[in-house]
Amino acid sequence: MARGIGEFGPIQDLIPEWAAIVVALVTQLGDVWFLTLLVGGLYLYRTDDREEAAVVVGLLLTGFATIITLKYAFALPRPEQPFVRLESLPAIVRPLYESIGTADGYGFPSGHAFMTTVIYVALARRLSIGTARQRLLGAATVIVAVCLSRVALGVHYLVDVAAGAAGGLLLVLATEWLLDRYAADRATAAFALAILASASAVLVASDDPDAVLLLGASLGAFGGWQLVRLSEGFPEREREREQERKRDRARDHRSHSRSRSRIDRRLALRIGLAVGAFAPLAVALVYFGLVSMPVPAASGALGFGLAAILAVPVLHTVRSRRASGI
Repeated sequence: MARGIGEFGPIQDLIPEWAAIVVALVTQLGDVWFLTLLVGGLYLYRTDDREEAAVVVGLLLTGFATIITLKYAFALPRPEQPFVRLESLPAIVRPLYESIGTADGYGFPSGHAFMTTVIYVALARRLSIGTARQRLLGAATVIVAVCLSRVALGVHYLVDVAAGAAGGLLLVLATEWLLDRYAADRATAAFALAILASASAVLVASDDPDAVLLLGASLGAFGGWQLVRLSEGFPEREREREQERKRDRARDHRSHSRSRSRIDRRLALRIGLAVGAFAPLAVALVYFGLVSMPVPAASGALGFGLAAILAVPVLHTVRSRRASGI
């Protein structure tokens, strides 16, 4: 299936060959490692609104899983229009360019364009830097730069990046709309979506280890966030008990009992959800590790690792506040 419209010549001719490494570096703004560090840093350092940062983590996982599903569903090849030949580059930069300026696997839609759109639009909606218009303009600039860099490098057709950006925008808007319907616990809903998207990726791309790893990461993130909510729920339960002791027991006994019962049910539900998420991770880590199947075992380890990254900072903050009497 021909997807090109003669776009490589006009775009590649505008860029001098010496700038090849610069173009390859620009494309890293939408690469897996950079987006993961960006979103992870946001979660760790945005202590004022940890739940919205967790929602972006859920969007990241959902986006990665969705693009894997789409690539395997279409199974369309990449173009063969490299920007430069590796042998024409200086030996000192050749390995770097080969690792960041080339690509393999399926080409439609562009994963860089898709994920760049998902993450930068999501961040533009949440960060407080500048005005909303300035943030959206900045996000659009990064998205266009990454898309053009993918075409300039010759690893995607123009239609690939256009479809990737459009699909990413559709995903983030649809997800935000859905999460608004679950405003009481947006992060749990976001991680549930990530589990569904990752399970779909495993079904469609069963031979891709990244799909299995994403499923483990999504389960771990879901379970880890339940621990976060539990850490918030137990102090609430203690405050309710303290208020009950201070009030007239005879007059308010029934209403306080109902209130405490509701809190207990929520805590029990959180515990059940956490156990349900962690159980398959434990099975994957122990069983598949013993039978020498590294990908499922790594998926279990990744899930527990991500759960710790999500939960430990919050648990530490809650413990510090309780110790100081806040």
